[in-house]
Amino acid sequence: MNERPLSPHLAIWRWGPHMLVSILHRATGDGMALIGLPLLAWWLGALASGPEAYASFQDVMGSWPGMVVLVGVSWAFFTHMTSGLRHFVLDIGAGYELDTNRMWSVASPIIGILLTAAFWAAVLLK
Repeated sequence: MNERPLSPHLAIWRWGPHMLVSILHRATGDGMALIGLPLLAWWLGALASGPEAYASFQDVMGSWPGMVVLVGVSWAFFTHMTSGLRHFVLDIGAGYELDTNRMWSVASPIIGILLTAAFWAAVLLK
């Protein structure tokens, strides 16, 4: 007879903020790879191609849909960064206490939103 323990079924797990932050970390990383990287390549290509290409880039990114993309990519960056810092602290062996883990799981996306707002306030109010 096999005496090995079985993994709990998914229905047994209770959702918590740490699970949401883990999924959000993966989603923001994917978003930066799928949207941010081509956007960066387009920006660098426009810079290298001359004033007309860069003006075209600025026109598209200065429009409302372009600004939504830029704000979304910056939100993904800051959220991914704060979640990555949380994971770094966990990797060094700290923050595993339940209350501490829950607090930083809730705080990391909030800090990402605040950093995004501060970044765009600095850019737009300059």
